[in-house]
Amino acid sequence: MSVRAAVWLRGLLPLLLAWPAFAAPAAQTPPLDSIDQRVQPCMACHGREGRATSDGYYPRIAGKPAGYLYNQLLNFREARRDYAMMTYMVERQGDAYLAEMAQYFADQHLPYPPPQAPAVGTAVLERGRRLVNDGDAPQRIPACVACHGARLTGALPATPGLLGLSHDYLMAQLGAWREGNRRAHAPDCMAEVARRLTPADLYAASAWLATQPVPDDASPAAPIAELPLECGSAMVPTEAKR
Repeated sequence: MSVRAAVWLRGLLPLLLAWPAFAAPAAQTPPLDSIDQRVQPCMACHGREGRATSDGYYPRIAGKPAGYLYNQLLNFREARRDYAMMTYMVERQGDAYLAEMAQYFADQHLPYPPPQAPAVGTAVLERGRRLVNDGDAPQRIPACVACHGARLTGALPATPGLLGLSHDYLMAQLGAWREGNRRAHAPDCMAEVARRLTPADLYAASAWLATQPVPDDASPAAPIAELPLECGSAMVPTEAKR
């Protein structure tokens, strides 16, 4: 190799080493220890910015009331809900950390995709519609709208919306309450309601809810002054556990 070629290559080497920086911009990653960085693991299951993933089983958490999301994180940490991956993620986290994560996702207001309606008969859907909107007085089952808001988008401070969830997910959660595998702050109103529902009614209510589109404004309603049952999960705990 000539001296001139060696000099030329020596001058070219730094440019070659730096080529990736010129060829494509570096991926933007959240700053370490920022809330954006802390919530990255949540998105592996719940989707980007808390949107539910395509299989519909992992629930959407974007836009849910912060109090509700915070309560659920406490429930996983304190063994009222049992899902190993969630428990592992939160079991060593303090209240303030969990509250910050809950508020992050509560602030994400994103459009919902159209519902994926289950293939059920009209009679089943009509029974579900009546349970959701009117309840069943002889069975002492309150209407879902009495707690979750007239638009079923939830209510402040800690009641979730029921729309935009798959039939399978709704069935699984109501079934878990009915069997005692999911619990909430006492008095556990949802466990009481789920035990009053027959399996057929549980199926019907879940099916009807899964067919309903989410309104463009899916923000939760104002606090409901009077609930049909005492409900510990409708409030945010005031005493820090850690």
